[in-house]
Amino acid sequence: MVKYVAEPFKIKMVEPLKMTTRAEREEKLKKANYNLFGLDSDDVYIDFLTDSGTGAMSDTQWAGIMSGDESYAGARGYRRLMETVQDIFGYKYAQPVHQGRAAEQVLFPCVLQKGQKCISNMHFDTTRGHVGLLGAKAVDLVVAAAKDTQTYVPFKGNMDLERLEKEIVETGAENVGLIIMTITNNSAGGQPVSMENIRETRKIADKYGITMILDAARYAENAYFISQREEAYKDASIKDIIKEMFSYADAFTMSAKKDAIVNMGGLIGVKDDEALYTKVKGLTIPYEGFVTYGGLAGRDLEALSIGLYEGIEKDFLKYRIGQVEYLGGKLKEEGIAFQYPVGGHAVFLDAKALLPHIPYNEFPGHALACELYLEAGIRSCDIGSYLLDLDPETGEQLEAEMEFTRLAIPRRVYTQAHFDVVVEALKEIKKKADQIPGYQITWQPPVLRHFTAKLVPIKK
Repeated sequence: MVKYVAEPFKIKMVEPLKMTTRAEREEKLKKANYNLFGLDSDDVYIDFLTDSGTGAMSDTQWAGIMSGDESYAGARGYRRLMETVQDIFGYKYAQPVHQGRAAEQVLFPCVLQKGQKCISNMHFDTTRGHVGLLGAKAVDLVVAAAKDTQTYVPFKGNMDLERLEKEIVETGAENVGLIIMTITNNSAGGQPVSMENIRETRKIADKYGITMILDAARYAENAYFISQREEAYKDASIKDIIKEMFSYADAFTMSAKKDAIVNMGGLIGVKDDEALYTKVKGLTIPYEGFVTYGGLAGRDLEALSIGLYEGIEKDFLKYRIGQVEYLGGKLKEEGIAFQYPVGGHAVFLDAKALLPHIPYNEFPGHALACELYLEAGIRSCDIGSYLLDLDPETGEQLEAEMEFTRLAIPRRVYTQAHFDVVVEALKEIKKKADQIPGYQITWQPPVLRHFTAKLVPIKK
């Protein structure tokens, strides 16, 4: 019997949700061109599209918002944020930006050049998009265990170190501009990366003189997994684990809309390279705004400083990851396949296992996401072949290593009853899985297509 981890907070305010019929949802999805990003949020009952910016802020964060200093330059919130970054991460320099993709847009041109390779345990969508926009090539080298969704491996997000060194040698170190360690590894199923793997990746980066950065959107969840699964850190504090993780990187990008529990915000951190920080500031001003606000209001800076601390509280992380484990445990009881063990922020349903009749180029992950909305008004998204853009050289559809439907859980938003609704919906879908159609794209943009592409179900 799976147990639910009780919330370490009480609810002070509620937001009503609208219930819809299946007939209404069929019409809404058709109107959205079968793209779940095109749905109006009012027509969604449980929204697991993303955990980015969708969390519930605390009373302390809302109080901070009221005291925000909205000065254009030198605001109090900026100074406080810099002190917070130095305290938690141990970095000398930091730059606020409006979200994670803005951090990539500003930092990547400073460290990556056209024609170079960018190697990661796995790039997420915006990361891959910004690498491509620079004329560089993204290479994913996650460990093979990530592809085996049914076997327990504690750190399925790890970089494949043997393949990493082989890729550098074959490519030539001078042609590898950047190594990115994504923590947790979102595209692999929200899977954590071990401290040992981060450390060994750093050694390889040093050996060949390559810059290494962290994609740190879910750094706190990764630190919690290390405390639970890596023997050497079972007695270490979350904060100490974070400082060690970040000590192995030269810089980091962060969507603060995840583990910092804010609705808008991002960060670039630079450990101690003043020249790199100067370049970052130079691009922040034209792209984001003056360096002391970086595209954020003063109130956002206050909420971010508070959220960075709230997101690393151990009781909160136990509850946060406990929610995901509860949903995964209930699905396992029903024989519904997902990336096992669950990651920190989401359950990644194994759409290839549930819908084996749908080939990769008809997007099983997206098909399952559409069916989940039709069944119960639950919005999710594909993390699979549909997420990938076309091969820039051949124009062919790329095939993802895993075909997932991601149920990304907002922080401090949903209760046990909501998760039980999800389980019941998937039980019904499983009964009729062989009747679910694949999808074809009728229009798509050249980059990051999944946000705006238009699709239709394939009738056979």
